[in-house]
Amino acid sequence: MGRQFFVGGNFKMNGNINTIRNIVQNLNEAKLDPNVEVVIAPPSLYLLLAREHLRKGIEVAAQNVFDKPNGAFTGEISVDQLKESGITWTLVGHSERRVILQEDDAFVASKTKAALDGGLGVILCCGESLDQREAGKTIEVVTTQLKAVAEVVHDWSKIVIAYEPIWAIGTGKVATTQQAQEVHEEIRRWLATAISPEAAENTRILYGGSVTEKNCGDLAKQPDIDGFLVGGASLKPAFVDIINAKSS
Repeated sequence: MGRQFFVGGNFKMNGNINTIRNIVQNLNEAKLDPNVEVVIAPPSLYLLLAREHLRKGIEVAAQNVFDKPNGAFTGEISVDQLKESGITWTLVGHSERRVILQEDDAFVASKTKAALDGGLGVILCCGESLDQREAGKTIEVVTTQLKAVAEVVHDWSKIVIAYEPIWAIGTGKVATTQQAQEVHEEIRRWLATAISPEAAENTRILYGGSVTEKNCGDLAKQPDIDGFLVGGASLKPAFVDIINAKSS
């Protein structure tokens, strides 16, 4: 039994009540590959709206979660609050939070552990900057980010890794199919050594970074690319084509 293809849509800070309703309606009415796990991550204000109107079989993720159960943490959202609302996944460690909000590897790891301990699935993001890639440090950077999580988490069965090269996010640039496959293969090799051969075999590794309906087909054919974390394209009708990339 192979790894189930997984497609996540990260809406980021985009959308309003009307556009979220339209996206949900489009997904509800679309013919989606039944073998693909689909998760969308709208802004936190619209999590309940999406969850209440999405058809069964499509899950909803938060874009972020805090690592404490409750308390004086203005603007944050807890694992229990998400769980109570029927939200089953969360993104953690997206490069925009690492870069803009200065979230370090240890904090990302702590949030990952809290989410898993509370029963959420985690889409764990990792990726390098253009300078780091040009310096030949891609694998070092990515595995360092993952090692921080491995220090506090031992069961990776509810983690989906999303490799997102920072230089390809929202830029229109995309890693070549070969570049993406090479990094995914190295991540899987790292999982086998650092976690277990079973984790390497079973953990899904997604590609993210300017994924569109035009480039998803070739990427989906690669042996170590198990799906996508989609940004801007997840707001468009073409998101359906990306979900169906594996079957088409």
